[in-house]
Amino acid sequence: MIANGENAAGGFGLTSQTADEMFAAGVDFITSGNHIWDKREFRNALDETDRIIRPANYPPGSPGRGSGIVQVDGVSVGVLNVMGRVFMPTVDDPFRVAREMVDMLRHQTPVIVVDVHAEATSEKMAMARFLDGQVSFVYGSHTHVQTADEQILTGGTAYITDVGMTGPSDGVIGMETAGVLQRFTQAYGERFSVQKTGPRQFCAVLATVEVASGRALDVKRINLRGLA
Repeated sequence: MIANGENAAGGFGLTSQTADEMFAAGVDFITSGNHIWDKREFRNALDETDRIIRPANYPPGSPGRGSGIVQVDGVSVGVLNVMGRVFMPTVDDPFRVAREMVDMLRHQTPVIVVDVHAEATSEKMAMARFLDGQVSFVYGSHTHVQTADEQILTGGTAYITDVGMTGPSDGVIGMETAGVLQRFTQAYGERFSVQKTGPRQFCAVLATVEVASGRALDVKRINLRGLA
């Protein structure tokens, strides 16, 4: 089980305590995105863990690493995290970095999962086409809204544009509505606050992969809403 945890600590960033709670709940590996730097005290922890990664296309010397290997039931699973550049912070070319990292991971395992943390649907889809047949699963994160385009590409790579968000169903992509509306209607506002009341939702995607070849056999979208 791989989870993107960049917003797990009260909606902004990740902490060691929050990560440990996720691992205790059954998560095997944590990816992230541009908000991984929000908790300054966690940056050093990125250098110490082999179960949490940040986007690989941040500049050299950034804390942490952009890929890793997790052992699950005797199977080595390579995990890569890259971040897009369209409407996102300035980072290195995700396509070039992804190619280099995938080539490295394929020396260790054919089962590779890629989290593309990006805003633009086209950029995520282009990355999936770029890596089709070289990785098992490419999924998008960042927009908080699950897409209905799960599929297996011609080369055998499973894909979905965005896995979606696990958290509050009310509010605006996890934040209280009032603060978001103030920002949109008045062009200024206070720091957003996490929506803490009301129903919740669980979004995920389940991919079945043939271990020997790394090809995806099936991909299913999970969207549970109205959870108490």
